[in-house]
Amino acid sequence: MKKIKYGRQEVTKDDIDSVVKVLNSELLTQGPVVPEFEDALCNFTGANYAVASNSATSALHIACMALELGPGDILWTCPNTFVATSNCAIYCGASVDFIDIDPLSYNISIKDLENKLKAAKLSGKLPKIVIPVHLSGQPCQMQEINNLSKEYGFKIIEDASHAIGAKYKESLVGSCEYSDITVFSFHPVKIITTGEGGAALTNNDEIANKLRQHRSHGITSNPNEMMQRPKKELWNYQQITLGYNYRMTDICAALGISQMKRLSEIINKRHAIARRYDKELSSLPLSIPWQHPDTFSSYHLYIIRLDLDKITKTHPVIHDELLDLGILVNLHYIPVYRQPYYESMGFKAGYCPESESYHRDALSIPIYPTLTEQEQSQVITTLKKVIF
Repeated sequence: MKKIKYGRQEVTKDDIDSVVKVLNSELLTQGPVVPEFEDALCNFTGANYAVASNSATSALHIACMALELGPGDILWTCPNTFVATSNCAIYCGASVDFIDIDPLSYNISIKDLENKLKAAKLSGKLPKIVIPVHLSGQPCQMQEINNLSKEYGFKIIEDASHAIGAKYKESLVGSCEYSDITVFSFHPVKIITTGEGGAALTNNDEIANKLRQHRSHGITSNPNEMMQRPKKELWNYQQITLGYNYRMTDICAALGISQMKRLSEIINKRHAIARRYDKELSSLPLSIPWQHPDTFSSYHLYIIRLDLDKITKTHPVIHDELLDLGILVNLHYIPVYRQPYYESMGFKAGYCPESESYHRDALSIPIYPTLTEQEQSQVITTLKKVIF
């Protein structure tokens, strides 16, 4: 029985040749290829600066550091995300809170965000940073969030780990038109991959400089940034802040450059798969992904919501039966605050009801560029068999 994963990478001969070229070169890291990849990201998105890292988690961390998040500060995000989105605040010694999701898009609820901001202003506990998450590749309502940031004084980091190639209104995600920083992921199941990797994009040169410093040990070789030392001493670099080794290798960047060349093709293939699912699944007792008219999704995920009132099986039973039949569905995501680590901070079930409702009936079914028509038919047929 063929097993079909919910997502997987596509690596071509051109990708392999690009990586081999770097492997045969003099520099495997800290060479010219990472800057070339960063330029490719800027040229595609329209952002002024891109800082590549060894993961999106690293990029989120240095993004928070660049915006000077620290002890006593609060970061808000939605619970319908991977734990890294909120963990980045804790790395900085800050605290975390969560905003419930919209029942249609599954992204952060603008209504709930606005209501919570009003209450937080009265209590003096406004967030320093808000991280909207573009779940499955569908952008959040960024103009509304940006308007609220001006009113309430918070910074915005877009977690666009799912969303390279997506658009909001007329802007590509990553342009940072409505945010201070945008973070991408290049994990193998994402839209394009560098093996492991991420990037933080911004239009602010000061933020970009801080991102670079935090990515590489807090070290600079810029004479204008270095403290004066006796001329008889050789100082060709200085650590001026606390940073980390979050650098991307040239090997990974070479793969990223090659994959960027066919990003539009990859997005088109994902849309074709999504259109077929929309058509084939619309008559089943489930909800297909709703798309906001202001957005163009990259379709990193295709998430269905089971109508359990019309199905005799439970959510876990359907999940397990699909796995047993070779359809390796997944769940994106369990509400972050329901994780034991976050429960130890005092979060309890019921904190974000819409996120918990989503958790009880959502499944991510297979979507990736190399999914064949026959494989997609297998997914559809198996899903129908399990539900009925």
